[in-house]
Amino acid sequence: MKPFNIVLFSPEIPQNTGTIGRLAVSTNSKLHLIEPLGFSLEDKYLKRAGLDYWEYLAPSIYPDWETFIEKNQPKRMFFISTHGEKEFFDMEFQEGDYLVFGRESAGLPEEFHQRYKDDFCRIPMPGEFNRSLNLANAASIVLYEALRQNRTLWHDNKI
Repeated sequence: MKPFNIVLFSPEIPQNTGTIGRLAVSTNSKLHLIEPLGFSLEDKYLKRAGLDYWEYLAPSIYPDWETFIEKNQPKRMFFISTHGEKEFFDMEFQEGDYLVFGRESAGLPEEFHQRYKDDFCRIPMPGEFNRSLNLANAASIVLYEALRQNRTLWHDNKI
């Protein structure tokens, strides 16, 4: 089992997905991609951002959210959104958790906000002119907080 799962719901920008793929390989995390994707997996920008890590990634790709849920049956999911009421610092992450991120232009679907309301959290952004962080940056921030909270994963060489 991979320590953490990064889930990208309908990502649109290949460079972000490539960078997150590199992050997943570097942290022994699993990358899940929910279609539709805003690019081809053969995209040169995707591979350039993932560099030589892409061949080790083996992302799981699903045609829709329901298929993802059916195949993985995730026990714990955290939805990262600017609309989350809780801060991600207050979450208690555990090995095997799924960190779910929405598309760059629109975030996560409204139905997720209703269906998974208690599982939403946000990255605080105290800056005056903030909208949202870059998807790859947000995934890195949250994943590394989850890893920090579970330091034994580092020491057990699972990562």
